[in-house]
Amino acid sequence: MTDPFPPAVGHADIALSVSAHDRVGERRTDQAWLEETWADASTRVLLLAGGKFPVTADRTAIDWRSSRDAPHGRRVFLGSQHDVAHFAVLLDELPGEEGWSGFRSVGQGLSAADVGLLVHALALAEWHAAHRHCPRCGGLLADERAGHVLTCTDCGRQQFPRADPAVIMLVTDGERALLGRQPSWPEGRYSTLAGFVDPGESLEEAVVREVAEEVGVKVSDVAYFGNQPWPFPASLMVGFFARAETTEISVDHDEISEARWFTREQMRTEAEAGTLILPGGISISRSLVEAWYGEPLPGQW
Repeated sequence: MTDPFPPAVGHADIALSVSAHDRVGERRTDQAWLEETWADASTRVLLLAGGKFPVTADRTAIDWRSSRDAPHGRRVFLGSQHDVAHFAVLLDELPGEEGWSGFRSVGQGLSAADVGLLVHALALAEWHAAHRHCPRCGGLLADERAGHVLTCTDCGRQQFPRADPAVIMLVTDGERALLGRQPSWPEGRYSTLAGFVDPGESLEEAVVREVAEEVGVKVSDVAYFGNQPWPFPASLMVGFFARAETTEISVDHDEISEARWFTREQMRTEAEAGTLILPGGISISRSLVEAWYGEPLPGQW
């Protein structure tokens, strides 16, 4: 008997996809309120420089600062969490202090409360770093609305933060799941397939095209699973299951160097042995794999 398609997973518990704070968007234009809130002693500030931020000594939490202790930099308002306002200050250079780290190094160990605010701040920081000039006329951009809008000082055209949709999918043939690995990855590291959505393409069309391009497998019955913001630099990962119509693999040797079909038994045995290394739990890829498998698996990147 083959597995049901898509797997009966119920509510998908996907890291980074649960709201961690109230963004209080209506306050972004209230400059007096923003200044008053910034000066409040309870306000917490996240420092960001080159994708790095200060963490506590045990590396399990963000080292939030008070606004009085925050250095000068581009200030962006993140919102409110448990009735406490949170800002980020974007710095051009790392301060000369120890205890700074990056998301990939410590993100797995942070609380949902911290990581939700961090992902918001990282996405804005990436956007500000990549948008210094107006794409229409080349004029300088000035930030407004607490860092969520950039306005050209010459032509007045506004720029807003964008999220680039990408599909990430677990292909199954009823009893097996298809995983692939990139050429640069260490031996044994595998993940689900993924790719960006082309202009004028639906999400489901992107799933079919990307699987065919990367591994030569034809799929159908594309079923939505869930989504996850991924601010590196500005992606929205939209997860799907897809049913394989063909099973012969032909990798592109560009984005994918090797792909394999795994039964549940093979996946568990190799994960326990360490010969199969699956993505970390903070990735929607892990959520897809474990939703199909039916329970948590050992080992991670």
